Amino acid sequence: MSDMNVKSPTETLIAANAAGMAKASATRNYGRLAIMSALAGCYIAFGGVLSLIIGYGFPEITANNPALQKLLSGCVFPIGLILVVVLGAELFTGNNALLMPPTLQGTCSWRTVILNWTLVWLSNLIGALLFTYFMVWQCGLISNDPWHSAITAIAHAKVSMPWFTVMLKGIGANWCVCLAVWLALSGHSLIEKMAGCWLPVMAFVALGYEHSIANMFFIPAGIMAGAEVGITQMLLANLIPATIGNIIGGALLVGCIHTWLHAPKKK
Repeated sequence: MSDMNVKSPTETLIAANAAGMAKASATRNYGRLAIMSALAGCYIAFGGVLSLIIGYGFPEITANNPALQKLLSGCVFPIGLILVVVLGAELFTGNNALLMPPTLQGTCSWRTVILNWTLVWLSNLIGALLFTYFMVWQCGLISNDPWHSAITAIAHAKVSMPWFTVMLKGIGANWCVCLAVWLALSGHSLIEKMAGCWLPVMAFVALGYEHSIANMFFIPAGIMAGAEVGITQMLLANLIPATIGNIIGGALLVGCIHTWLHAPKKK
């Protein structure tokens, strides 16, 4: 593994455990945690609007090539997670996995996990809403077609799926996102961390999975653009099932499994 200049799975788990402990400690400072989490919401919304502008900006080409639109959106959306990881912001979905190693090893309480997840989720929402309103809607980025029609259609589609389907897509999304975080932790250089973030996140966007924090941009932006979607509908039909799926995909399929597989064995 040293020839590849990346950490081994066990070394990556040790790094994840250290990151999780830092996040658990950060939970004690509510004000700082709220700011770092709001920034993460902004970063993910930034990735969201960029994926919308680029992915839906060539309708004459993508109309007959639907996979191209997914690829274009997927290629640029990861900037959000890259900013979160490199700048140390607090993202709910990433924390789903990172808090598991210290919790399973007895150095972090479940009370701290629930408190962190709750505060970070709410602050991610605030940051995403503020960015969407001031930096997207007020700037006129989605006022004209093809982006206006695209964002309203996206918002409608996200609240029109069966609840269980949204949850399953939520599992897929955060499985990918937390694998991206894990890959970033295995790298040493900025380029390695960026590559680790980019590949799995590009995949989840191209596959159409449901990321609760990203949807805090897509659905409110659609509502601002005139989509007939209510706040209660947004929460019950998308954000709640996507959040549950994100927790399963991140905490169980990445955090718990990788801790069980790669934790140093006690003698």
